[in-house]
Amino acid sequence: MILRALVLGCVLATPAAALDLLLPAAARLTAERNTGPDRYSAPAGVFRNGQVVTLEVEGQVRRAAWRLSQQGLTPLQLIRPLRRQLVDAGFEILLDCAAESCGGFDFRFATETLPGPNMYVNIRAYHFITAVRPSVTAPQEVLTILASTAANSAFIQVIQAGEVTENQVVTEAPVPISPATQVEGGIGTRLIQQGHAVLRDLEFETGASELSDGSYESLRSLAEVLEARPDLRIALVGHTDTVGALEGNITLSRRRAQSVRQRMIDSYGIDGTRMEADGMGYLAPIASNLEAAGREENRRVEVVVLAE
Repeated sequence: MILRALVLGCVLATPAAALDLLLPAAARLTAERNTGPDRYSAPAGVFRNGQVVTLEVEGQVRRAAWRLSQQGLTPLQLIRPLRRQLVDAGFEILLDCAAESCGGFDFRFATETLPGPNMYVNIRAYHFITAVRPSVTAPQEVLTILASTAANSAFIQVIQAGEVTENQVVTEAPVPISPATQVEGGIGTRLIQQGHAVLRDLEFETGASELSDGSYESLRSLAEVLEARPDLRIALVGHTDTVGALEGNITLSRRRAQSVRQRMIDSYGIDGTRMEADGMGYLAPIASNLEAAGREENRRVEVVVLAE
């Protein structure tokens, strides 16, 4: 397999050699975010009893994500060569788990993840590793790798952080994950925390009620949430701007919500009895209808949690 070098600058307090990870040549960088001094809560255990054990790290935090447009890959295929490189570089593996063994949906949303579409996590097909060096008992640097695969693509996220102060150790007991450590902007996070989320990437032809053809990241993410939480019931609610009469806008917004509901049934096999669909027309704006940008914001389909 053709590989290329990914260089993550060393973030220790004292000078040291940079860490070179070799990724497949087809990997393309989709996002990068570096902060510091900052704090990173690296998972040190699986999600259990509503909680996760974490390793708190302070210092420079470097985050990056890559995408591979390849079919048939598995998370383990992506992780194994990277794990071997970590061990060869002097890291100790603190956590090594896959999908359900990590805690599935709950573990994924209790970890820091770069927002989509730059990083995509398939709830049923991901692998996570946390590694530290020089040792678990005296960590100075932590590195986590999250790999996930879908039908036609794969994603890899690497977060590297340090330095760790002397009194910073793995927590002896599970600690709750706060909303601040969860993925920003994810549909699952917003649904659980806020009870609703806007499906921003949907496209309808002007004046038309049928959802345009194509694949939508928001619907795929919503399907994952519904599959991970089989008792969750939602409502899809359409909204419009103020152009036109109220009655016509209510009808249009309802039909658009119904179109989204049907796409969830046809494309993702979601039980239709778990999803209601209705429309509010222009009665629930989220921006000013006096400006074009505001009217565009108001034309939307929103998902609302009903019960679980």
